[in-house]
Amino acid sequence: MSSLAKQNSIIADINLAPEGRLKIDWASAHMPVLNRIREQFEQDQPFKGLKVTVCLHLEAKTAYLAKVIQAGGAEVTITGSNPLSTQDDVCAALVEDGITVFAKYQPAPGELKELNIRALEAKPDLIIDDGGDLATILHGERPDLLETIRGGAEETTTGIIKLRSLENEGTLKLPMIGVNDAFCKSLFDNRYGTGQSAWDGIMRTTNLIVAGKTVVVVGYGWCGKGMAMRARGLGANVIVTEIDPIKAVEAHMEGFRVMTMLEAAPLGDFFITVTGNKAVIAGEHFDVMKDGAILSNAGHFDVEVSKPDMEERSEAIRTVRKNIEEYQFKDGRKIYLLAEGRLVNLGAADGHPAEIMDMTFALQALSLRYVNEHYESIGHHMIKVPYELDEQVARYKLESMGIQIDELNEMQKTYLQSWNV
Repeated sequence: MSSLAKQNSIIADINLAPEGRLKIDWASAHMPVLNRIREQFEQDQPFKGLKVTVCLHLEAKTAYLAKVIQAGGAEVTITGSNPLSTQDDVCAALVEDGITVFAKYQPAPGELKELNIRALEAKPDLIIDDGGDLATILHGERPDLLETIRGGAEETTTGIIKLRSLENEGTLKLPMIGVNDAFCKSLFDNRYGTGQSAWDGIMRTTNLIVAGKTVVVVGYGWCGKGMAMRARGLGANVIVTEIDPIKAVEAHMEGFRVMTMLEAAPLGDFFITVTGNKAVIAGEHFDVMKDGAILSNAGHFDVEVSKPDMEERSEAIRTVRKNIEEYQFKDGRKIYLLAEGRLVNLGAADGHPAEIMDMTFALQALSLRYVNEHYESIGHHMIKVPYELDEQVARYKLESMGIQIDELNEMQKTYLQSWNV
């Protein structure tokens, strides 16, 4: 299997495998829930004889998920979902372990999609997608590759939006399960994972202090909540911008200043976008920003900060430090963009902590098994992760931490189920 993977894969350098294996081993040592599921998969072989194509940020924790699926009997092919988040040494280690990889760090323009297509040309039975990258290819230019696919699981808010759009149009061609909407994903991965890892990326890239600075968090979903919480913990003055009045009230009640983006633009030292939408920081905002403002994004695609609007206002653009581009505006101001406006926590750091991705990837593994077992009854629809899978992951996590919780006794169950007790 290893020789076949080497023959078929497209990676940067197979000689990097030892470094990648150390990273994967470190991650797996801190993912007890996924380890428990791996033991189950090794025994039950839920994917025996099946092909699985995975499209995720290809770093150590993702690599371990791929190995868990492989342990369940699958022939696994994996590709990257972002040009800056792929780690070449991790790719090499996976190839050595018999997993076919189509991924490189910073591929040439257009090459990322070509690599994604190559991964789909393995003709998988099941897929794991991130941001709807594979789904877009399958429903767009390569519908011929849909024939073998039973269904799959989607990782992100952005991908779920795309899939629901396809479903609403009546054009969704496969069963998909939205992992992002599960409690053990959104409550922990999106909030605590994004909050810590995005600030890790910002701080290690800029080497600047956050305390005393004004941070503008654009969007107050679960990711935004995590970003704002961590910024306050670092000593920043935090401003939140929102379009949802309920979330805006929530941010206000949490003690953050809430205002429009145009009001916040001249005040911010750091800006972080977490909306999943396009051009949430755009021309009119750049026009009033202070000299030296630093912009970053933690949404899936590099469209939240409008780079075309920045380029239009610039007379020069240069890289001043790894993952920092300086835009010299025509009026003399300098504005800085981190990681090309791509996911700062993965483009400029190592992504979410292993203990957090332990829960998310446990959900991915269990959801993929669920789709494989129920794809005929699901039909061409988007479904949520069944609550029992969410609860199972939470219980496994508690057990791994040595924490016990109470259970209802029979009297209490009866009381809660009755209206006249």
